[in-house]
Amino acid sequence: MTEVDFYTHVEDKLLFACQLARKVYGQKRPLVIYAADFAIASKIDNLLWSSPSIGFIPHCAAEHRLASQTPVLIAREQREFPHHDVLVNLHHPQPPFFSRFQRLVEIVSADEADQAAARERFRFYRDRGYALRTHTMTAS
Repeated sequence: MTEVDFYTHVEDKLLFACQLARKVYGQKRPLVIYAADFAIASKIDNLLWSSPSIGFIPHCAAEHRLASQTPVLIAREQREFPHHDVLVNLHHPQPPFFSRFQRLVEIVSADEADQAAARERFRFYRDRGYALRTHTMTAS
C-alpha cells in the first residue's frame, strides 16, 4: 500500500520539489512529479535544468519518447508511467493514480488555502487507511 508523506510549512514548494528530486535521483530511484497546471509544470522543468546550479537532474515530460529511460518525469495528466516508485504531488486534489506508487509526497506551503487543501487530502488518505507521516519544515 502507498505510503504518504506530507512536508508542511515549505517556503518554496517548487524549489523543495527540486531538492527532493535531487535526493531521490541520488538514491537511484525513479520519480514522477505531478503538476497538472501547465505553468507549474513549466516552472518545475526550468528549475530542474538549473537547480542545483552546478548539477543536472535528468528529467523530461511523461509523454516524451525518452520517458522510459529517464529517472525523473513531469506529468500533467494521468497516464501509464514506466516506473511507480515515488510520486510528488504539486496539484491540489490528490492524483487519481497515486495508489500505483510505493510512496506519495505531498508538499504544503504556509499559505492558508494550500494548507486547507492539504488537510482535505490528508483526511482522504487517512480515511482510506494509508500510512501517513508528517514532516514540518519550519526553520528552527
